[in-house]
Amino acid sequence: MHKRSLGLTLFGAVAIIVAACGGGATPTPGQSAVTPSQPTTSASAPAESPSGGASASAPATSTLKIGVVTDIGTLNDKNFNEYSFKGAEAGAAAIGAQAPTAIVPASAAEYASSIKSFIDQKFDVIVTVGFNLASGTVQAAHDNPNTWFIGVDQSPICVTADGLPDATFACAGDAKTLLPKYISVNFAEDQAGYLAGIVAAGASTKNEIGAIGGTSVCAPCVRYIQGYELGAKSVKADIKVVSAYVTNDFSNAAFQDQAGGKLFAEGFLKTNKNVDVLFQVAGLTGNGVLDAACDAKILGIGVDVDQYRSYPNAAPCLLTSATKSLELAVSETLKQVAASTATPGDVLYDAKNDGIGVAVGHDNSNHWAADSQTKINAALAGMKDGSLKTCPDKCGSLK
Repeated sequence: MHKRSLGLTLFGAVAIIVAACGGGATPTPGQSAVTPSQPTTSASAPAESPSGGASASAPATSTLKIGVVTDIGTLNDKNFNEYSFKGAEAGAAAIGAQAPTAIVPASAAEYASSIKSFIDQKFDVIVTVGFNLASGTVQAAHDNPNTWFIGVDQSPICVTADGLPDATFACAGDAKTLLPKYISVNFAEDQAGYLAGIVAAGASTKNEIGAIGGTSVCAPCVRYIQGYELGAKSVKADIKVVSAYVTNDFSNAAFQDQAGGKLFAEGFLKTNKNVDVLFQVAGLTGNGVLDAACDAKILGIGVDVDQYRSYPNAAPCLLTSATKSLELAVSETLKQVAASTATPGDVLYDAKNDGIGVAVGHDNSNHWAADSQTKINAALAGMKDGSLKTCPDKCGSLK
């Protein structure tokens, strides 16, 4: 998402997308951001940890002060910001710590100062949300070796030999050694895509499904679509899977252009007239892809989070979403920090630790094949025991 493969390297070069592939921190109408000068805690009680953590009323057993710096947008975005913060709430409750405080930067220019605000207040753990904050988090982790940092979807961590942000993306340094208190939680997109492919193939009546990614050089986007194709073909070996990418770079067209995404998808559907299920892997641009799917009276599939909640405009045609367990990943990592069992570096969340999944069908559950859930369960079992291959050998790369 760096010279591990060309696709990874190029993905690391980008700091313009709100989230790796998903809708990211898209502002919600009627809500205002919390500026760095106005930190806030959640108005609601902390969510229970997925693994059964302590309740919010439990006596405090940890003195850790936990801060969360989200990406731009809103705290309650039904996306990366909200679910990462809920993970911090759940983790804090589980360890008996004070409820976390959140800062929502008004712009990218405030990333560094928002992180510094927590450092100046001597917070013990700082969670930063999304790849856009990777560089600022690396710098802060380098400058403050006694503070824990948890980056959400900032992998692989790319640093210089001195442990500084690497603008050249040569990644010469060993982040685990140089930044011993920086953890980046990342996800197996191919596995989530595989599950979505199972649902798509089961729902398709024309035996042709499609996928649109934001850019061909976004390794997580490619992994999602590679898994999607393999999952679909596990159900119907002869199904046709057509994929396309909006662009081959990291311009705004890739992830930040909803209108452009709709136009691109409309053209895609005119060319591929038999596609009756369309998977978006393009963030805000991808919301436009879902708009086009709904307008064309076909089924759409969301990405990263349950887009039935994050983008309700797509609810009429949304079949499912390929999801990342953001809340779980943040909560579990906080518990590990409190227990002194946390390990620095890139930490993968996949089927083995319930890190990925697929959303329910909501209003379109009637389009799911009768055996889709059974096939999903079997696929998850194969992912967990390592017997199921969900990505080609060049996983994340189109080369």
